[in-house]
Amino acid sequence: MDQSLAVPHLTAGRFVLRPWQIDDLDLVREASDDAYIPLITTVPSSYSDTEGTAFVHRQWDRAVSGSGYPFVIVRSEDGKRMGTIGLWLRDRGQGRASLGYWVVQSARGQGAASAALRAVAMWGLRDLLIPRLELHIEPWNAASLRTAEHVGFHREGLLRSWQQVGTERRDMYMYSLLSADLG
Repeated sequence: MDQSLAVPHLTAGRFVLRPWQIDDLDLVREASDDAYIPLITTVPSSYSDTEGTAFVHRQWDRAVSGSGYPFVIVRSEDGKRMGTIGLWLRDRGQGRASLGYWVVQSARGQGAASAALRAVAMWGLRDLLIPRLELHIEPWNAASLRTAEHVGFHREGLLRSWQQVGTERRDMYMYSLLSADLG
């Protein structure tokens, strides 16, 4: 894709989804301390302001290049940054897009992932008219499996040795939500 995207502000229940800003470095710092998030994302595993800033710039570059919409999940009541969600358009020409999200440890269990996933999925299906959205989730990640199912994604099957995570190949469950599922 060669078309720059404008990342909108979306309301997601008690949360707001907005574009990344340079003052989101504290969120990147906390995510860097997580044992899993840096393995599956471009979050630096060893935080520095330089690495954190580079991560934020990568999010901006994704929108500028047209590859996707990266959002920060922010709790409305106090502005706490909870995590991120992205809608990735690499396969949009085939009528599908993928989503990915993470929530930092201090923000887990508060409904941020579910609210954000629901909001971005509905926006992608209804406003962007993408017929199929996909998630790939490791079988051990019970919280993320529950989040996907709570939002209405359907488990389609196990993709064996689907993705490189750290130094090993990992299985992933494939989940989908179709525009036809909305009725």
